[in-house]
Amino acid sequence: MPVALASFMIFGTSQVGTPGPANMALMATGARFGFRAALPFIGGVILGKQLIIWPIGFGLMQMAQTAPGIFSALKWISAAYIFWLAWKVANIRFDHSRSVAKAPGFIAGLVVHPLNPKAWAMIITGFSNFVAPGSPALQATAIIAISFFSLQAVLHPIWAYGGDRIAHTLAGSRAEIYLMWALAGLTVLSVLFVLFKGETL
Repeated sequence: MPVALASFMIFGTSQVGTPGPANMALMATGARFGFRAALPFIGGVILGKQLIIWPIGFGLMQMAQTAPGIFSALKWISAAYIFWLAWKVANIRFDHSRSVAKAPGFIAGLVVHPLNPKAWAMIITGFSNFVAPGSPALQATAIIAISFFSLQAVLHPIWAYGGDRIAHTLAGSRAEIYLMWALAGLTVLSVLFVLFKGETL
């Protein structure tokens, strides 16, 4: 198997499901305009990640074959960024002050992930930590792409539909702090599992 799929899905869930630029935009859009009006934006956000998964996948897989040292360095650099991001997530508190003038559409959603550093970091981490060096680029990239698409198709609409309700329920409470730390911890553990398990993917 070119991708350590089980551990990657844990990692992917922790990344796609946690607060970030995309999920905050989805939550605000759903809260302000309703789930139905947010559907075009949701579709754009989901498909937008594919615009960077495929180029990164083919570039990194070729790099792994020609320069494995660079591939290894990227693994640790991207993991370090995810750890820093987890710390930021742990300290995020829900903000109800966000507002938009009109419901963003499909094109607006399409550019969210290409401009989102969290998306770049999670995709690079996915390839560098969960894909076995030397794996066929097409097969590995397809698995990563389909996995992210599936997770987004489930989790992004949840943020648009229920995110605002969750925020209003937990904002300012002790449960909000526990939730953010739990999500951050899941992010860190999913990366540590691969970095230190010591198995050959």
